[in-house]
Amino acid sequence: MSAGITMASMSKYAILGCGSVGHAVAEELVEEGKDVRILDVDEGRVEALRDQDLDAHTADISDDSIVEDLEDRDVVLIMSSDVDANGAAVRNLRERGDDHFIVARASDPVSADELTDLGADVVINPSSVIADSALRALETGELEYKANQLAEVLDGTNERMAILIHRSPDPDSIASAAALRAIAASRNVDADIVYEGEIGHQENRAFVNLLGIELVSKATTDLDAYDTVAIVDYAKGGKPELGKIDILIDHYEPEEEIEAGFTDIRQNVSATSTILTKYIQELDLNIDQEVATALLYGIRAETLDFKRDTTPADLTAAAYLYPFTDHDTLEQVESPSMSPETLDVLAEAIRNREVSGSHLVSNAGFIRDRDALAQAAQHLLNLEGITTTAVFAIADDTIYLAARSKDIRMNIGNVLENAFGEIGETAGHSTDASVEIPLGIFTGIETSEDNRDTLLQLTEEAVRRKLFEAMGVESGSDSNGS
Repeated sequence: MSAGITMASMSKYAILGCGSVGHAVAEELVEEGKDVRILDVDEGRVEALRDQDLDAHTADISDDSIVEDLEDRDVVLIMSSDVDANGAAVRNLRERGDDHFIVARASDPVSADELTDLGADVVINPSSVIADSALRALETGELEYKANQLAEVLDGTNERMAILIHRSPDPDSIASAAALRAIAASRNVDADIVYEGEIGHQENRAFVNLLGIELVSKATTDLDAYDTVAIVDYAKGGKPELGKIDILIDHYEPEEEIEAGFTDIRQNVSATSTILTKYIQELDLNIDQEVATALLYGIRAETLDFKRDTTPADLTAAAYLYPFTDHDTLEQVESPSMSPETLDVLAEAIRNREVSGSHLVSNAGFIRDRDALAQAAQHLLNLEGITTTAVFAIADDTIYLAARSKDIRMNIGNVLENAFGEIGETAGHSTDASVEIPLGIFTGIETSEDNRDTLLQLTEEAVRRKLFEAMGVESGSDSNGS
């Protein structure tokens, strides 16, 4: 047996003040077989406690003489409703220089601070505990209600369901859709995951391929052929042009109102994968390893490995998924091989970088794979002293820009919106954002082989200037790798 376990089994407890709260604590400890001594100023209450075969004694907990009665105790719980008496008990114990572990009851934030200053190791405010418990009960009840609503919609599906995810979907979108498809399958409903654009980023392609997630391109699909349509993690893609939406699940509020038969939008979590994980738990479904792996990766990707806006719900969802996950596959997804073009784009971005303070802006020239920009921006963020990166390039008559930031003072999504919102389409978070700008609007000239150099020069000058201005810094401290 370890020393920690031995110590825990030998701990002796004292409860000072045994009203309703203290009595409840005493009953729990005694039921667990703990050695508990109770001190309370009310003689009648002490007699009643003794009638319950509890070790209770009459004493004024604010009197310093009680310290002698606690010399053989390891943990002291001061549970009286008289906060002044609780403070006196903490003070008396600490003035003796003892090493008791003290838990004390407060009545409000002010008394909680006072008890902490006096030396209490843990301070409990019953009103806060009750409020937290009520909120947890509300959350549990709401989840149960929503899960039952979702089940009713799925049970009403006669044929097939389409699950639509946003353009060039990310892991959170794909994982959430895969989870909803699994939930639908558990209720004998077949579903297709329908995506727009391309699965471009190498990690995303590896994610889909390694986990065997089947996707259908919207370009080859007639959504009217489905009797039920769900949109999942779609808010970043704008308002879908659909006649009827039956299910809407997201962790972002759509910019335009979307009417749906069933709606669950939770902005208090950081990933739609978290919401779908909670449904799987609530519906008590057996989760496939592939779906569990996808959901865990979706949460990790959306929270930047729990470093961005992570909530307790995200963490508990991840903890639930962890034992069911294929960690070898997850490692392969997170470390895909770099394509030759991505390597070329990164090399070009490094060569053309311009740094001002901790902010780096670079032009990657003309590219074919625009998703390589995001990878280049992420890799450049690892350079020493760099906290914000933006890499842009030209492809298909459009300027594409990807930006990343680990500067907590900067919201890179707002920076791009301020710089290019009036002329381009921006999207993203405080740490991860992108923009697409029609080339003709931005430069006034069209792409051709004869004016490629001119286009590149005009684009480079204008984009760098606007970016650095929006970041609030001056350009020019480190240009072209010098």
